[in-house]
Amino acid sequence: MGAGLAVLGVAAGAAACGDDDTGGADAAPIVVTSSIAGDVVRNLVGGDVAIEVLMPPNADPHDFAPSARQASHLRDADVVVVNGLGFEAGLDDAIDAAGDDGAAVVALAELAPDLLGDDPHVFTDPARMAVATAALAEELADTVEGLDTPAYRERATAYVEDLEALDAEVEQVLASIPAERRVLVTNHDVFGYFAERYGFEVLGSIIPGGDTLAEPSADELADLAAAIDAAGVPAIFAESSAPTRLADALAGEGADVEVVELYTESLGEPGSGADTYVELVRTNAQRIAAALA
Repeated sequence: MGAGLAVLGVAAGAAACGDDDTGGADAAPIVVTSSIAGDVVRNLVGGDVAIEVLMPPNADPHDFAPSARQASHLRDADVVVVNGLGFEAGLDDAIDAAGDDGAAVVALAELAPDLLGDDPHVFTDPARMAVATAALAEELADTVEGLDTPAYRERATAYVEDLEALDAEVEQVLASIPAERRVLVTNHDVFGYFAERYGFEVLGSIIPGGDTLAEPSADELADLAAAIDAAGVPAIFAESSAPTRLADALAGEGADVEVVELYTESLGEPGSGADTYVELVRTNAQRIAAALA
């Protein structure tokens, strides 16, 4: 595994070196909605084709709406890469318009195997993401002029191998957590795929459902606090893209727990330890292990 991780580190570092968006007023051939999907596409494409990523770091994808310029660029793109499964609801009309104008719309999450219903948070499982990324690489090679080259396919193969190595690394990092402590309480329902992959139970989420715009009732908070107390959960995991107010309120319900920030639906700012998808997954695994081991 050591050799694979060495390659992984090189790929992650390369992806972090600046944003290769359009750099001008013209639309890029590839427009990507979320920062996580954008980093995946950057690693596949390299500098061969310009891309534009709509959401900045720490954006909440559930309520992000495009500017007039971004909406225009979506409609002019050859390919629009979305997460899909309702992840970027504020962009739905603009994405539909881009498809109507002839853009190929590719949903990264829908390329992953064994989906958990309509849960869009496939990226919390790097093993599923490796499969989805391999399929995305084929879609882009077939659709974007100039990408179907040996160099592109070599780069795509190497990145998929990096994601497979990342999955093995995460499993090793989490190995220190005993089975009885593999319990997650999060701001909202994000970690279903992670839990299934690595043997965790999701005890509950503070915000009901998958939408960060919803708020729990006082009774829901009290019930979850009681469940946390009964299970002896030592930490609540709050998202960097959402305020920790609700997690702090739950901790104040009498649950003696630490509130730990994770990066879930968006990359972090440069230097955050989560400014690439690989770093995001690694940092989250390390913080979960530190809180629960």
